[in-house]
Parts: sequence; structure tokens; C-alpha cells
Amino acid sequence: MNLQTKKLNSANAVVSGVIPQSVLDQKVQGVIKKIAKSVKIDGFRKGKVPSNLIQSRYKDQIDQDSKQEAVQDLLQAGLKELAIEPQAMLGNPIISKFESKDGNIDVEIKISTTPEFSLDKVESCVPEITLKAVSAKEIDERLTEIAKSRAPLSEMTQDRALQKDDVAVIDFEGFVDGKAFDGGKAENFNLTIGSNQFIPGFEDALIGMKKGEKRDIEVTFPQEYQAAHLAGKPATFKVALHKIMQKDTPAIDEAFAKSVMGENATLETLKDTLREQIEMEQKTSLYNKELKDKVLGALIKEITFDLPEPIVEQEMDILFRNALNAMPKEEFDELKNNESKAKQKRDSLKQEAQKSVQVTFIMDALARKHNIVIEDNEALQTIYYEAMMMGQDPKAAIEYYQKSNLLPAIKMAMIEDRVLTFLLDSKLESSRNTHKRNDKTEGEAGSAKESKDTKPKATKQTPKDSK
Repeated sequence: MNLQTKKLNSANAVVSGVIPQSVLDQKVQGVIKKIAKSVKIDGFRKGKVPSNLIQSRYKDQIDQDSKQEAVQDLLQAGLKELAIEPQAMLGNPIISKFESKDGNIDVEIKISTTPEFSLDKVESCVPEITLKAVSAKEIDERLTEIAKSRAPLSEMTQDRALQKDDVAVIDFEGFVDGKAFDGGKAENFNLTIGSNQFIPGFEDALIGMKKGEKRDIEVTFPQEYQAAHLAGKPATFKVALHKIMQKDTPAIDEAFAKSVMGENATLETLKDTLREQIEMEQKTSLYNKELKDKVLGALIKEITFDLPEPIVEQEMDILFRNALNAMPKEEFDELKNNESKAKQKRDSLKQEAQKSVQVTFIMDALARKHNIVIEDNEALQTIYYEAMMMGQDPKAAIEYYQKSNLLPAIKMAMIEDRVLTFLLDSKLESSRNTHKRNDKTEGEAGSAKESKDTKPKATKQTPKDSK
């Protein structure tokens, strides 16, 4: 077969060779015998069909199967020479060349293997983490927020205009192009001014109204508004203000704590719970806004290895398709009609694709090391919840992800997030333990010094005393 093999790097290799006509003829006879064992043709007993009849009727299948077997033999011989176990191959091999010449076939096969790399530098990629201590003021502010949210409403007795944080009891009806639209009307609706419950500008335009007043409000629906027929359009809302309500803030005491957390709660335990909650929010914000990206950047820089080219190519295809879907029609049409520009656009995504593949391998290795797993049900629950939060049909969203084979990508994104959180939590815990040990050491040193300083001192005897 004139076998030739070449290792391009630790993750990629090429197997090439020429399959002679004699080998192909042998493969053809073998395939014919296999078909003859199972095929049934009228007028012949099973297994007794003449070879020439089988070759005539199953010509295309015989040609395809015999060539496939010959290529497979070439691949196996190449793997053996490269000392690569078949199970170590990553994905399917790519036949990059298959040319018939003088009855022979010139073949080139690209194969990839899972890259090997060390995770020794992972810890150094995670920065030290210091969380700001939660202050008493922050806890008191949170207590006040909770008290306000749970407070009962009472109608304003004083004659004043509507202002921020008041609750307006209103009737309203919306019109676009002079016509009322579905979902734009309500009566005796409670709206907290400043809650941003309505589209931008609506609540601000109510400020200054008095009980019994009617007002026309001009606003514009946002371009990204979920109802496409209203997005970006100017609208007029006719509003009538019936009442101005205010929240009566309850006393923040032991009874309040029990109303929030149950009969066994105290104001102190409520404050402790809020301290933990605020600290968790602070930590989550720090992780998501700053530290996760920092850790990812460090991992990409410090943990480098050869990437399997077919996987990079697949990632480039995905990024290219996504880019096409997000393009304006004019740009899309230009690339569609210009193969050179389309190739240039795809090639420009290679570096991004390489980083994505690199991160995927690192995250997968870390997930296996720390036994971090995302099951299908967990990913589906996440899709369901996010669809609900965005006002979409959760079942339709799940069906879309499953049909589009996007579930693995969702799971990988969840694994990445969980791995990064695990690394950061581990560093935070390590930092806290170090501080505790240092504090304990300092405390023990201080106690020892105090003990030494307070120990009774020996009195020096004088000649007179010794008599």
C-alpha cells in the first residue's frame, strides 16, 4: 500500500498511501461473498446466487463497501505504525484525499487524538479573593427594603401630588396609530412609581398627578419590545388616577423577624441570614463580572497544547453560521455571492475557535478531575426556567434545543460556569483558612508574650537580706 505516516504534532497526524487495484479486486470478491450469504433472489437458493449476478445487481454497493474496507485497512495500518490506539482517536478520521489513478487509489487520511496536558498551573491561574465585610448599614438597609415590601398599603390622607415610590391606583388604555391595542388596558391597576414595571417614560409621566386627575401620556415602545407589532412605535395612554397609596413601614423588631423567618427566629438570626445573603450576592457579582473572565484568560495563557484541527474546523463552522445568522441582509447577500469574502470571514474566526476548543478541553479535564457533572435533566430545567423568565414557551424552547442538538453546548456552558465557580470557591476557602491560622498564631503569640510579661520576677538578694 506504500504506507506513509506523519505526526504533525501531539494531537494531529496524517496517514497516506496508494491502494493498488489488486487489493481492491480482493476486497470486491470478499464483499460479493458476504452479500451472497444473505441475499435472496428468485430462482436461486439462499447462498447459491452466482457471483456475476450479484456483481451486476449490487454494483454500487460492492464498489462502495470494497473501497471503504480498503481505506479502513490503510487507516488501521497507519494507526499501528503511529502507535495510536483506535479508541484514542477523536471523532471520525477525515479523508482529505481520494483520487483514482490507473486503477489505483491515492488516499490521505487526517486523524486527531485527544490532547494531553498538565493541570499543574491551574491553581496559579486563580487570583486571591477578598470579600468586603458586610456592614451593619447594609444589613439595616436590607431590613428596611424587606419591611417596605411587606408593608400594607393605605390611602394618602394629605392632598399632594403623586411622587416616586408612591403606589398609584389607575385606569389606563393605550393607543397606537389612534387604535386601541390588545393588552393595553386595565382598571384599578396598582403601579409603584419607580418600579420600571411599565415601558420607559410611562411612570415618570405620572409624577405630579393628583387624585381624580386624567392625563394623556405620550411614550414610545422600545425597539426590542417582545410584541413585534408594537416594537419601536409611538403610543398614547389615557390615564385616570383614582388613589395615591403609600406603604406603612412596620417596626423592625422581634415580631417582624418572626413574621419573616418563622416563630423560632429572632432579629439577630434574621440579621445573620441577611449578612450571608448579601455576602453571597457580593461574591456572585464579583465572580461573574470580573473573576471568571480573569481565570479563563489565565488558563488560556498558561495551559497551552496542540489542538485537534478537525475540532477547530467544526468550531469555525459553528461560529461562521452564527455570524451569518446575525448579519444584516445586505452583508449576508454580499458574502453569499462572493466565495472569496465568505472564506475570508470564516478564516477570521479561527483564533476565536481555537480559544473556544482550548477552553472546552481544559474545562472537561477539570470537570473530570473534580467530578463535576451536568445531567440532561438539569440542563433541561435551566432551559425551562430561562424561557419562562423571558416570557417564552418553555416546552417549545426545550423542543428547539433538542431538535437542533444544542443540549451538549448548553451542558458545556453550565459545566464551564460550575468549574470556574468551584475554582474560585476553593481559593476563597483557602484564603479564609490561611487568615484563620494567621489570626490564631498571632493570638497564641500574644498570649505567650502576655504570660511572659506577667510572670513574677526573681528578686535580687542583697548581702543584708541573705544574713
